[in-house]
Amino acid sequence: MNREKTYIPRLIAWEVTRQCTLNCRHCRASAQNIPYQHELTFEECQRVLDALHEFTPPPIVILTGGDPLMRDDIDDIISYGTQQGLRMVIALCGEFLSPERMQRLKDNGILKISFSLDGSTAVTHDAFRGQPGSFDAVFRGIEYAKAVGIPFQMNSTISKLNVNELPDILNLAIQSGADAFHPFLLVPTGKAKDLIDLELSPDEYEATLRWIAAQSATQPIMVKPTCAPHYYRIIRQEGHFRPEPSHPGNSHGHGFSALTKGCLGGQGFAFISHIGKVQICGFLELECGDLRQEDFDFIRIWKTSPLLQEIRTIDAYHGKCGVCKFRQVCGGCRARAYSMTGDYLASEPFCTFLPQI
Repeated sequence: MNREKTYIPRLIAWEVTRQCTLNCRHCRASAQNIPYQHELTFEECQRVLDALHEFTPPPIVILTGGDPLMRDDIDDIISYGTQQGLRMVIALCGEFLSPERMQRLKDNGILKISFSLDGSTAVTHDAFRGQPGSFDAVFRGIEYAKAVGIPFQMNSTISKLNVNELPDILNLAIQSGADAFHPFLLVPTGKAKDLIDLELSPDEYEATLRWIAAQSATQPIMVKPTCAPHYYRIIRQEGHFRPEPSHPGNSHGHGFSALTKGCLGGQGFAFISHIGKVQICGFLELECGDLRQEDFDFIRIWKTSPLLQEIRTIDAYHGKCGVCKFRQVCGGCRARAYSMTGDYLASEPFCTFLPQI
């Protein structure tokens, strides 16, 4: 039986702005370099951080976008969250960075950075990101981060475009000094709806996750996929599962975590949009609650949202995900199920495992 008290948000991804100068082919937000209307004001951002501080323990806050650095008040947001006792981390594109900018991030309390690398060469990465020079910008940003002493991880969105480059991307992450490598398996939402033909097939998906599992057992840094919940079935089948100690090198998405479970959406993770809408994750654009309408009472949304209650009732998932023996450690990707079938409780469409019923 599900118990409400077991559901504490450990990680909150917060889209502080949707504005971005890149034109990434997979962008879940279809972000553009334009001012977006009705984004949260600084005072409203303070209320968001006040609300998150009410959880015990308070969650890690992942500042994302768009590009968070396109907010003029981002330093004030970081500083305020840090003063509230929240652990503040940030996802950066590599643009707008300088040694001075990186030092301000550190001084205001950023504990970790994620950089995205979607190819092992400038040709592949820049084409995917839609911006010449973005590959070099990532590595300049990495050098700035190392110079001021902010640890960082590398994220990659994996599709047919770059799956063959995975070993080289991992090697670049290791050589650059990253403490973790997180391949994200493409979720066909936002701009990525146009990339459905570039989604790995279920068999390719399985093979890729098994390769990642092998790397996780042998590489000197953490290697763990995101948006690939049946990885947690695979590492148990392969005998690679081991509990992870909680330290800043351990991360899920952009933050730090020792959580070793598949889809955490609505259970240990939530997403806040640029206009204050709460979602189980950034890839499932179904509203769990509106912070402005709920007087910024995040706890009330977290505890009472009907959508969150459904997501947490894993035994009631449809199809094989509701009966699979791995359902409590996997759960399937609810966003991928919704994108492919229109039913967010449907079976994970890219899982090859057939449970015995």
